[in-house]
Parts: sequence; structure tokens; C-alpha cells
Amino acid sequence: MADMASPVPGSIFPPRVRLHAGLVLTGAFVAVAVLSRFWTPEAPTRMRFAEKLKAPLVSGLAGTDAFGRDIFSMLMAGAWNSLSIAFLAILFGAALGVALGTAAAAARGWTEEAIMRAADVVFAFPALISAIMIAALIGPGGATAVIAIGLFNVPVFIRVSRGVALRVWSQDFCLAAQAAGKGRLRITLDHVLPNIAGALAVQATIQVGLAILVEAGLSFLGLSLAPPAPSWGRMLSDAQTYLGQAPWMAIAPGVTIALAVLGLNLMGDGLRDLFDPRSEARP
Repeated sequence: MADMASPVPGSIFPPRVRLHAGLVLTGAFVAVAVLSRFWTPEAPTRMRFAEKLKAPLVSGLAGTDAFGRDIFSMLMAGAWNSLSIAFLAILFGAALGVALGTAAAAARGWTEEAIMRAADVVFAFPALISAIMIAALIGPGGATAVIAIGLFNVPVFIRVSRGVALRVWSQDFCLAAQAAGKGRLRITLDHVLPNIAGALAVQATIQVGLAILVEAGLSFLGLSLAPPAPSWGRMLSDAQTYLGQAPWMAIAPGVTIALAVLGLNLMGDGLRDLFDPRSEARP
């Protein structure tokens, strides 16, 4: 956790520039995702076989796929699906992970040891393996992706929240609160959580970017949203057969995923430096 909180040496851009760039990119994707619920240039699932495999600008901004569907419209609709799954998964993972991590820091002893060893067990199963197991139980779909990605992130937030919470527990104000007779739950709610919120926000931002990549991988394998719901990962999967004939089918979702993850990473990097009290004064 100390590495996450420390400033990045030799960064080309100031933290506020990275933060603003990340906010702009992420905000743009969120705005497009919301807009797609009300409007897209074409219906994302509309097939027009007479227009199949048309190049960008010949038919639509990003061309069409093998079924004549408008790729730009599918990217817009896929933004809502991919981002919503990623955000819900991180919300689930963060809520459970922070609760367990702060409980471990507050209780210490055998409770802390049990929580950390359980986190190690969960962390031993990658999100992809978890998704395959969950899909075998409940079937593939959006819920499978949310549960698999969320469970994979629980130990991440347990470790992060425990690490920063232990540092807060050693501060004088927490020791004074204990001396005044406050219970550990009250101290956690009143003092620990407010002081670790910045670190958790940074970690959550970074994990959302990773969750988008994992969701794309799950969609690529058919373990996330079922067709015909658009998904960036499945668009890449569908493009495999046509890489030589219609490379834009793979380029469009690939660049979109890269930009979405870049925006979240820039935002997380900027937030980390902004919340780091050891960093030098910034412009």
C-alpha cells in the first residue's frame, strides 16, 4: 500500500493534469453510456445484411460488422453494459472487502488472521476461473460477471483497507478515543473510515479499470452478457474471423477499451498524488 500512496518519480505531467485528463476521459465514457440508454445513431442490434462489413464513414462513423450492425452504436450501448458491470462489481467487492478489512484491523488477533487467510484463499482463484465456476452454477450472464469480478476484488480491498486502517489506529486521536471509552466499532466509523476514504477511492478507481478488462475477457469467452446485448469484449470475439477483411471490427472496440482503462488509470494516478500528504506542493 505504501507503493500505491507514494508519488511516481519522473512523471511527465503534473498530478492535476493527469487527474483532469482522467476525469475528462472517464466522464466522456460515462456520458456516452448514459446517452446510449436514450439514443444511438442506429439500433445496436439492428441487422442490415446489405450493409455488412462496410468500412468506417462508408456506413456509419465506425463501419459495420458481419451482420450489418452499426459498430459505433454497438460501442455506445456496450459502454453502458461494460461500465455498469465493472462499477457494480467493484461496489460489491469494495463494500465486502472494506467491511472485512477494517474489522480485521479493529479486532486483531485470531479474527484478523482468519480474515486474511480467507482472503488469500479467494485471491488464489483468478476472476476468470471464478467466472467459469459461477457460470457452471447459475449460467453465463451479467450477474455471473459481477459476482466473479466482485469476489476477485474482495481480497484486494481487504488488504488495502486493513493496511491503511492499521496506520490510522496507531494515531494519537484513535488512542485518545480508546482512552475515552469509545468502542472499536464507533472508532472505526467516526475516525478510521473517514481517514482511509482517499486511499480507498484511489484503489476503487484503479480496480474499475481492471474490471473493464476482466469483463471484456469474460465477454470474449461468452461468460458475460448474452447476445444480442452489445459488449466490447464480444465485439472483439466476433471480429476474430474478419481481421483481414474488416480490421475496423477489432480496432474500434480495442481502442475503446484502451481509452476507457487509460482514463480510469490517469484519474486514479492523479487522485493518489492529490491525496498523498508526502508529495511536494503542486501547481
